[in-house]
Amino acid sequence: MTELSGLRAVVTGGASGIGLATARALAARGAAVAVLDLDPAGVPEPVLSLKADVGDDASVRTAVDTAAARLGGIDILVNNAGIGAAGTVEDNDDEQWHRVLDVNVVGMVRTTRAALPHLRRSAHAAVVNTCSIAATAGLPQRALYSASKGAVLSLTLAMAADHVREGIRVNCVNPGTADTPWVGRLLEAAEDPRAERAALEGRQPMGRLVTAEEVAAAIVYLAGPAAASVTGTALAVDGGMQGLRLRPAVRQ
Repeated sequence: MTELSGLRAVVTGGASGIGLATARALAARGAAVAVLDLDPAGVPEPVLSLKADVGDDASVRTAVDTAAARLGGIDILVNNAGIGAAGTVEDNDDEQWHRVLDVNVVGMVRTTRAALPHLRRSAHAAVVNTCSIAATAGLPQRALYSASKGAVLSLTLAMAADHVREGIRVNCVNPGTADTPWVGRLLEAAEDPRAERAALEGRQPMGRLVTAEEVAAAIVYLAGPAAASVTGTALAVDGGMQGLRLRPAVRQ
C-alpha cells in the first residue's frame, strides 16, 4: 500500500505502544516517518528516530526541525506522547498534576507550535492527537488522566478551528483501554492482575482490549488523503464503550 507515498510524518512517543504501531503503519503505506521519543532506541528502520522530550520546548524545536530537514518537510504530525496517572482528586499531589498536564497537553502545544511552519508549506497538512475515552466517559480512579485528555479533546477542536483556513486539518482518536505497555504496567501493579484485566475487558462491549494496531489504523486514516474533508473530529476506537449500552447477557 502506497497511499501515503511522498508524505512526511512525525510521531511523538513513537518508540512503543500506539506510537510505534502508528509509525510502522505510516511507513508501510509509503510515508517517510520520524519518531520523537525520550528513548527512541529500537525503532525499526526505515523510520528515523530522534530523541526529544515534549516537556522541554528547546528539545522539541530542535527535534522537529531536524526531522523536517532529514525528511524534506512535514505533512503529518501525530501528537501521541503522553503519560498516565491513577487515583481520585485526593491521590495525586500538585507536582504530579502539573507534570501530567504539562506532558499530555502542553507537550502537544509545543510540538504543534514547532511543526506549524513546516505544515503550512504542505499541500496535505494533518495533525492527529491521541486523546482517550477518558475525555468523554467518567472512569473511576482516573481523575488527573481524564482531565488531561478532556483538555486534549478541547484543544483539538480549537486547533481545527484556528488552522482550517490554512489548509491544516486537526483531529483526534479516542482509544478505549488498549493493550499497551502502560496498561500492562497497571495490570502488573494490581492486587489481582487477572481479575483486573477481565474487568477492563468486560467494560468494553466487544469484550476485549483495543489493540495498538487498531488505534494506529484510525490515526493513519485521519492523517491520510482519504480523510481530506475530516477536521475537528474525535474518532472513537473503544470497542463500543462510549456509544453502546448493552443489556446484560442472558445466561442459559
